[in-house]
Amino acid sequence: MKVALRRIGNSLGVILPRAVLEVWGVAEGDFLELTERGLRPPRRGGFSHQELDELRHSLSLAVVRQHTPREIRAQILANLRRWKRQGAWVSAYDEWQRIARGGDDGALFAAMLGRDENAVRLRQSMPYVGLLPRSEVARLHEEAGA
Repeated sequence: MKVALRRIGNSLGVILPRAVLEVWGVAEGDFLELTERGLRPPRRGGFSHQELDELRHSLSLAVVRQHTPREIRAQILANLRRWKRQGAWVSAYDEWQRIARGGDDGALFAAMLGRDENAVRLRQSMPYVGLLPRSEVARLHEEAGA
């Protein structure tokens, strides 16, 4: 749908059809989110499980595209050491530790990028955080919310 840009007072703006506002569940006085990608209703209730895994998969793919397996393993092990000292440990970290120490690139990439149940479960506890710039992480979150 094309929406014309119009003069509103001393500014420019758009008038959205009432039917669109009703579908979005917003009314006068509510807020919309304006991003670089467009105007949208506010997210309600967060991401679904599938959306969350797609976001984690996108983050993992960005890490794989920008870093070598050796760099990823080093980050995994450094994070796991720190988290263990802090008492923040879950059983998935034992599996990540084995993968990182194992040296098998295929196993590493399967855990990071796989679509099977095990990879989805492991991505819920990604120990390779810190490899992407915050701006890229924010962009990927924004895209996932679009």
